[in-house]
Formats: sequence, C-alpha cells, structure tokens
Amino acid sequence: MNRAQKAELSNELKGKFDKAKVALFADYKGLSSNQANELRKQLRGHKVEVRVLQNNVARLVSKDGHLGEAGKQLMDSVVGPTLVAFAYGDPAAAAKVFHKFAQDNQALKLKDSLFGKSLLNAADVEELAKLPSREVMLAKFLGTLNAPATNFVGVLAAVPRSLANVLSAIEKKKAEA
Repeated sequence: MNRAQKAELSNELKGKFDKAKVALFADYKGLSSNQANELRKQLRGHKVEVRVLQNNVARLVSKDGHLGEAGKQLMDSVVGPTLVAFAYGDPAAAAKVFHKFAQDNQALKLKDSLFGKSLLNAADVEELAKLPSREVMLAKFLGTLNAPATNFVGVLAAVPRSLANVLSAIEKKKAEA
C-alpha cells in the first residue's frame, strides 16, 4: 500500500470515527472467517460496521490530534491484529452484542475502545454492555418524570374517597341502630 492509499484510507477512517458514537476494539486472532462473518451479521442489525484496522494507518488517523489525546494514546498502543466496530446507532446495544460474542468465542478479546473522544477500557465496555437498551432507559426516565404527577393525583383522589368511606360507615352504623 503506497503513501497516497494510506492517506486516503486514513481520511476514510477519520470520517468513520467522527460519525460513530462508539468504536469498539478487539483482538480477533484465532477467529475463523465464519465466526467473523457471524459477528458482522449480528452487529449489522444494530447499525454497526466492522473493519480490520491496520496499525500504521491507525497511527496516521491519530497523528494530527483528530481523535483527541485519548484517541492518540489508544492508537499508539494498538498492536497486533485489531478489529474495530463502528457503532452508529445505540452504543449499548452494540456493546451487548460485541461482549456476548466475545464471551461465546474465546478468540475475540475486547481491548480499550473509544466513546466519542473518551477512552473506555475493556471493563468499561463490559459495563456499557450491561446497560439497558435506549428504549428501556427512556421508559424509566419518563416514568420518573410522571411519578410526581401520578402521586399528586392519587393524593387528591384520596380526599373524596375518604369522605365517601366515612359517610358509608356512618350510614351502616345508623342502619344497625
């Protein structure tokens, strides 16, 4: 690969890093082509693109500080065969699929990754995988926002209900007497 091709690939990767919400890195040495295709297939449904990263091109991407200090540090530390999953959709969903696949296939080992321009270590990627999906988090948030209004309506409804219960008890007492 000549210098012009490396520069072109570097610019393409810069665009992918800019567009992706999270870039998950993994060592894929020992992963068969069928397993790699299965991983790509599983991730494709979550708006994730999987690429094999060449180390010298990775260093070109971070050379001008485009990925920030954390990105430069990560790219400088990348050694060996590296697979990168660019997640354009829900980062937690991509991390879940990636993490589950890594658990099922010992050949795939999670590495430090990038969340925007922040560095995520492998343990942080596992924590990201444990997060509920975006829809569940939004539902919980809306439930939290709705709780005070629901409780207030319940309190307001309790006053007439209590009055009705007292009047009913008085009516029963008078009927017995």
